Amino acid sequence: MTKLLSQAIAEAKRLPEWEQDALAAMILDEIADNHECLSTEIDKGKADLLVKLVESSLSASLA
Repeated sequence: MTKLLSQAIAEAKRLPEWEQDALAAMILDEIADNHECLSTEIDKGKADLLVKLVESSLSASLA
């Protein structure tokens, strides 16, 4: 765990339970969003590769 995250957790421990739960929900949502974005970028990369392969195949067929 980084120093900054450790500091944030230490501060969060001082909050009332309901605020800790709200903060935890926000953190988990942010992590899920980041994973979704990374997954989308990977899928886009695969789609780009597929387009290149199809274009290459079509070019070879027409030549």
